[in-house]
Amino acid sequence: MSVSEDLQYPEAEPAIAAELFGDRMHLARSLYSRLVKEGEVRGLIGPRELPQLWSRHMLNSVLLAPLLPQRVGDVGSGGGFPGLVLAIARPDVEFTLIEPMERRTVWLQECVSSLRLENVRVLRGRAEEVDIGFPFDAVTARAVSALSKLIPLTAPLVRSGGQLLLLKGARVHEEIARASKAIRKHRLQEVEVLELGTVSGLETTRVFKATVDP
Repeated sequence: MSVSEDLQYPEAEPAIAAELFGDRMHLARSLYSRLVKEGEVRGLIGPRELPQLWSRHMLNSVLLAPLLPQRVGDVGSGGGFPGLVLAIARPDVEFTLIEPMERRTVWLQECVSSLRLENVRVLRGRAEEVDIGFPFDAVTARAVSALSKLIPLTAPLVRSGGQLLLLKGARVHEEIARASKAIRKHRLQEVEVLELGTVSGLETTRVFKATVDP
């Protein structure tokens, strides 16, 4: 009996994962296990994501952890990338996960409860409509939309002098060029692209970083 070429197996845990998550590695493994068991069934990850769940999703997200300030909002948290992963890695940071889809907010809250993450709250709603109660020190987002649309959604949530830390793909510089109007309108300063993970031999994580002008 031959094995189907379409059969997808979970990715083996990379050795560097324990280094990046430190003493929170057991929680990262728990989240990973939940995603393997339930992610595809609940529409959180695609059927071909299992062979790259660590490298392209878990580690791609956690590389952002050292850059975070005290109070962070994560827009479009979906299956937990990057917000839930970052909340595991940084228990000293307060996270608000903002997600418009009910089934995903249910998933996020289940994970928060089962992992006993005391530094996380989950809000259901669109970024432009949800009542967060206070401005964030920084806002993160991953795989939500192009910068020209994402900046108007995220910049208003950040305090003056706070930052946008948006995970983007290889064409981030093209997105920046197309988002020039939004960058000016929302008074973003110190715009740059950080490339993380290159020293560790991981797939490059690109971060659009900008400061909201006071």
